Amino acid sequence: MTARKPGRHALAFVLVTILIDTIGFGIIIPVIPELIMELSGEPISAAAGYGGLMLFSFAAAHFVFAPVMGNLADRFGRRPILLISLLALGVDYLIMAFAPSLFWLFLGRIFAGMFGATFATANAYVTDVSPPEKRAQNFGLTGAAWGLGFIIGPVIGGFLGELGPRIPFFAAASIAFINVAYGFLVLPETLKDKDRRTFDWKRANPVGALAHFRAYPVLLGLAGATILFQLAHDANPAVFTYFAIHQFGWSEREIGFALGFVGVTVIFSQTVLIRWTVEKFGEVNSAFIGLTVAAVGFAALGMATTTWMAYLALIPMALMGLAMPAIRSLMAARVPDNAQGELQGALSSLMGLTMIAAPLLMTQLFRTFTAEDAPLQLPGAPYFAAAFLMISAALVLSRYARNHS
Repeated sequence: MTARKPGRHALAFVLVTILIDTIGFGIIIPVIPELIMELSGEPISAAAGYGGLMLFSFAAAHFVFAPVMGNLADRFGRRPILLISLLALGVDYLIMAFAPSLFWLFLGRIFAGMFGATFATANAYVTDVSPPEKRAQNFGLTGAAWGLGFIIGPVIGGFLGELGPRIPFFAAASIAFINVAYGFLVLPETLKDKDRRTFDWKRANPVGALAHFRAYPVLLGLAGATILFQLAHDANPAVFTYFAIHQFGWSEREIGFALGFVGVTVIFSQTVLIRWTVEKFGEVNSAFIGLTVAAVGFAALGMATTTWMAYLALIPMALMGLAMPAIRSLMAARVPDNAQGELQGALSSLMGLTMIAAPLLMTQLFRTFTAEDAPLQLPGAPYFAAAFLMISAALVLSRYARNHS
């Protein structure tokens, strides 16, 4: 099958796909704690523990299957894999919408983890259609599309959540299926026939995917920084809703607005700031700035006791959006074009490892330090841990820069 000519609008198509996908995901976030508490009958601290296990289930499935999807994208093209991933998300949301017990919530998340390759495949798309000098900026645009989705999605979810904790899941499923239709009708294929390669099970497994980094030793330092960054980054999606309910007494609507604010700041950092910092300081320094400033934001959020303090802390946290576009661009520049899908699959596996570890670590920290019998009441413990990890990532990146200057 001959790949369709992507044309100059291919990047816009994939950005719209990411936007619609993220709106659907963002819609469900404000109501997940309430749905878990409804099905389990447990308080917020225990619900956070269940939420962490749910994220763990998704991440474990994603870790195993992400390299398979990445290699399939290198064999059959980006378009069919992206459509399959979007369809799976719609099914996941329906499973969760009708879930009669926690078991079904876990089942839906595992299903989504098995087939969820939206962001990795989208990043392979971006690599296909971007000249090397524009990759960091275009990776930033994918993050901005994600951020815009997180402005719209959580706000909608916050309002819908007041009608019932299951309503947002039906809305998310509808959006996912609309995205499938959009992608089927307008999304072009960007991987040329000559750049496709045979499917290899040795590469299409988590260990084989991570071995991709061994094939390119220059990536190892960047991979180390990515691990530490993602462990810190994943603290917020793992505990923010539970932290906000416990610490500030926020409703679903207030959580939705706060996440929408995060989306605004992420868009600013990944459209305006990423262009300026990369042009002025280069990719390595842009990532370093993002990591160090974000560490300050995480620590500040951990210490926040009022709503205005929380919003103030979210501003420097958003600068972590400078880090991964720059790091992805550095990695993409060091592998051949016909291995970009495998690189993105390897990165997805790497992030899958952190998504396995981070939710368990961060939610258990939150649960331990918010339980009635806690030795010390410290709800911000996960954010202090995240700040430490961000600083560690900056130090690893600094060492990489010295060794490869």
